[in-house]
Amino acid sequence: MNNRMIVYMIGRMLGVEGLLLLVPAFVSFLYGEQSGIAFLLTAAILLIIFLLAGRKKPKDTSIYGKEGLALVGIAWILWSLFGALPFFISGSIPDYLDAFFETVSGFTTTGSTILTDIEALPQGMLFWRALTHWIGGMGVLVFVMVLLNLDDDGSMYLMRAEVPGPEADKLVPKARSTARILYLMYLILTMAEVIFLLFGGMNLYDALIHSFSTAGTGGFSNRNASVSYYDSAYIDGVITVFMILFGINFNIYFAIYIKNWKSALKNEEARTYLGVIAAAILMITVNIYHIYGNVASAFRYSSFQVAAVITTTGFYTADFNLWPEFSKTILLVTMIIGACAGSTGGGMKVSRILILCKSVKQEIKRILHPKAVTVVTVNGQKVGRETLHGVYVYSICYALILVSSVLIVSIDNYDFATSVSAVLTTLNNVGPGISQVGPVENFFEFSWLSKLVFCADMLLGRLEIFPCLVLLAPELWKRKF
Repeated sequence: MNNRMIVYMIGRMLGVEGLLLLVPAFVSFLYGEQSGIAFLLTAAILLIIFLLAGRKKPKDTSIYGKEGLALVGIAWILWSLFGALPFFISGSIPDYLDAFFETVSGFTTTGSTILTDIEALPQGMLFWRALTHWIGGMGVLVFVMVLLNLDDDGSMYLMRAEVPGPEADKLVPKARSTARILYLMYLILTMAEVIFLLFGGMNLYDALIHSFSTAGTGGFSNRNASVSYYDSAYIDGVITVFMILFGINFNIYFAIYIKNWKSALKNEEARTYLGVIAAAILMITVNIYHIYGNVASAFRYSSFQVAAVITTTGFYTADFNLWPEFSKTILLVTMIIGACAGSTGGGMKVSRILILCKSVKQEIKRILHPKAVTVVTVNGQKVGRETLHGVYVYSICYALILVSSVLIVSIDNYDFATSVSAVLTTLNNVGPGISQVGPVENFFEFSWLSKLVFCADMLLGRLEIFPCLVLLAPELWKRKF
């Protein structure tokens, strides 16, 4: 691997993060907060690294498959390590591991928190938390790629390594221009939500915070009570709609952009995604009707929580820990399914679940009719053997990581539901779980070991495992500087 090129590119990427830190610094000073100094100090550190790493440009700056995977894994870890410094330096989060947890949760768009009093944080820090969601939603490297002049081949490998889901490669025929188009769509949807929230009576600062978090499907709010603070059916409805929109495969938005209406309307993954949402809302509405006493309220709260969980956004308007077990079970299932591939959402992805279910159906047909030729199809097209293999391997790795993480976290001696849902919610980048990590709870009391496991799970979940695991392969680092 071209290690000198890796160092050079990491330096440029950290330089971009340094520039981004000037935004929350401005917000801090706008509110008259001294915490803005912490952002400037961190930005200065990143600028020095940028200058040192870029002293000598490597002769070969080509990015191939393994370089792309390595860059994605390293960049996300380093962005989180340095992104935690403002919290730590300012004293907003005095423990560095807690600050790192919060930052990883931000960039991976998980939304889990160690904060016991969110509103006690300075406004600049709260803005940085939400901004990490917005940047992480479309991907740190995709964001950097839009700003830096990378060639299309290198950009393609970065996007394939970072954009989630088995169909992500369809987004990258001309990766750099595609990334710009996607970010333009992302920005338009974000600003549209800001405008709708302003119409609902939210102030501009709150509207930006919640729109950034919705766009990244993260769930960080600047209110202790999350979206329930506003107690507004209109605001609930707006955020519900936009959570669902950001959970849709961006292939569909791209197809609409190039006026390929047939592809957009007949997308099997999107139809399955919307069908699961509708079914979950219906079942939970019926199940919690007796709590709220009327259909309108039951529908309002069930639709918001289903959208928040399946898109892995993590906002809440109701403490679903108090709902019947049937409703909580449905939410756990949607938590695992997750959003569409190629969206900003987490989870296993609808496309993978769809392929796995169709593979089971194919195997049953093969057993019943040994001579029949059966294939797995999605959107009327045959799913290739390589894609099928990737889905199977990912599913096995997912299960192994889930079990291993639960075993380690169980050392803290929490009840089984807490341990399992804490791992599920971090691995699937959801945010809140059930029991002692429910929507009104937090992760503060867990041990340092469990917090490290959760950080690893958040990164593994957001990067879909392999860009992180590949960093552990010795052969990746064989080539010297």
